[in-house]
Amino acid sequence: MSNFWSIYIIAIVVINIAGCAALLFFTRKKKESSTQGKTTGHVYDGIEEYDNPLPRWWLWMFYITIIFSVIYLVLYPGLGKFQGVLGWSQVNQYNEEVAKADEQFMPMYEKYAAMSVEELQNKPEALDMGQSIFANTCFGCHGADGRGALGFPDLTDNDWLYGGTPEQIKKSIVDGRRGLMPAWEATLGEQGVSEVIHYVLSKNNAERSFREELVEAGETKYNQFCAACHGKDLTGNVALGAANLADTVWLHGGSISMIKNTVANGIQANMPAHKDILGEEKIHLVTAYVYSLSRDEQVQALEDGGQK
Repeated sequence: MSNFWSIYIIAIVVINIAGCAALLFFTRKKKESSTQGKTTGHVYDGIEEYDNPLPRWWLWMFYITIIFSVIYLVLYPGLGKFQGVLGWSQVNQYNEEVAKADEQFMPMYEKYAAMSVEELQNKPEALDMGQSIFANTCFGCHGADGRGALGFPDLTDNDWLYGGTPEQIKKSIVDGRRGLMPAWEATLGEQGVSEVIHYVLSKNNAERSFREELVEAGETKYNQFCAACHGKDLTGNVALGAANLADTVWLHGGSISMIKNTVANGIQANMPAHKDILGEEKIHLVTAYVYSLSRDEQVQALEDGGQK
């Protein structure tokens, strides 16, 4: 914040508080008998408005409020750049609370950090801790239950852009990911984009309608421009974060209009790095929890006859 805006904010706050105090002071009426029974002249529906003074307790409540606001602004931030004589800030308070929590739970974090992610699958208390950290840190994008949203991956469906092994999941959390799908409309043209889309739909495992007359031309363009990332078999490439186009999962929407928007205009995605936010021990627990979500999906698939 610049000095100008700091001074501006201080002036506005001080003028408002002083103005409220002055208004109360100069409009008070000490002698109630002098106005008792008099009216302001306002009459509505037979009801007259009396010009009686405010009750003393009510007036003092206003004064106490003003005094409290002055004391608060001296002790805590609120006047531009002035941080208050106590030096309080929400960042410092957050750091203090995190430090206290780490001191309390760090022995458990270190205990579980010494175990493999696979071992932690049999430790419900460790998975509960990972779930708690996940819910506090990752819910904004992936949802509290890990099921994601449009443009944010569902972590429970065993479909992974960068791989679903414990090592790959941990790397995604530690270092983050930057995804880029180039815009292809300028290269392919509107007709070419439609051809590629209908070729992909013809190979997709979902029962989707497609225009057969566009498939052959779409296959040629796909092999020329798209296969390098998504593979000739459309199954994607975890090394590049290229999506599997042969399954039924569509991160950015599976309707023809949504797929067309993705191909034509491209997509830029960013998974922020969390190594400095969570630390190694907490990331290990989150990795175990996220891994357990997709593992539950695999177990369910086996129980349903081997189908995903």
